[in-house]
Amino acid sequence: MKHYQEISLQRSSSSCRSTKKIIPANYSRSTSVSIPENEEFSGKLLVRRDSPFSLQRLNKVQSRFTSLIRSLLNIVAFPSIILPTCKWLTIPTNLSITPSLGRKVTGTLFGNRRGHVSFAVQDDPRSEPVLLLELAISTSTLVKEMASGLVRIALECEKTVPVQTGRAGKLFYEPMWTMYCNGRKCGYAASRRCTESDWHVLSTVQSVSVGAGVIPVMEDARKTGTASEGELLYMRAKFERVVGSRDSEAFYMLNPDNNGGPELSIFLLRI
Repeated sequence: MKHYQEISLQRSSSSCRSTKKIIPANYSRSTSVSIPENEEFSGKLLVRRDSPFSLQRLNKVQSRFTSLIRSLLNIVAFPSIILPTCKWLTIPTNLSITPSLGRKVTGTLFGNRRGHVSFAVQDDPRSEPVLLLELAISTSTLVKEMASGLVRIALECEKTVPVQTGRAGKLFYEPMWTMYCNGRKCGYAASRRCTESDWHVLSTVQSVSVGAGVIPVMEDARKTGTASEGELLYMRAKFERVVGSRDSEAFYMLNPDNNGGPELSIFLLRI
């Protein structure tokens, strides 16, 4: 009986020990995975020191990826040479005092035979003249000067600087000019507004681009007392406008097709 009890106790103890460890059927010692002690955590990635993807290599990959992105951005971005600078947006100081007036304008010289000649400058043949001067020379005298083939008209005025603004006004707004024709002093020219009679003349020759002629006109009976007919001479051409500064401009008459016609130049100078 005592021997039988010892055998049963050994079986029970062995069975109790066998339940403490459960080994699967496909278990083998060669497939066991052991966690070495030389592992470290880097951020959220578990990287072994002896792994081929070490921290140094990972940093190199990241730096190469960053440089690749920067290269792509440089290729996509526009070069600075193509982008225009803002220098061309700056306004020069010697710009025209009348920005609406172009480089080529329409000039008309007109007047009665025994009266003074007027000079009108228009940016467009249908627009109101931006400059209208009554010259100190008669129409008949100007015709004789034009027959010589060369006419130079110089108009000078004194510069007056208002105390309020501290700078001179627009050149076209000067009221009085000293006139010289081919170097000879002729008198004084005056700026004036465009009247109904002036606009009637300009409207009559509106379709004429280059030419000269005579317009029959009816004098105002309220001024002369009698309704007598008269003749008005005109010469119309394209002028090249050259701006020297705020105080100087010039108008050069353009001869069509360079046919060797008379040369006419008008200079405005504020001194």
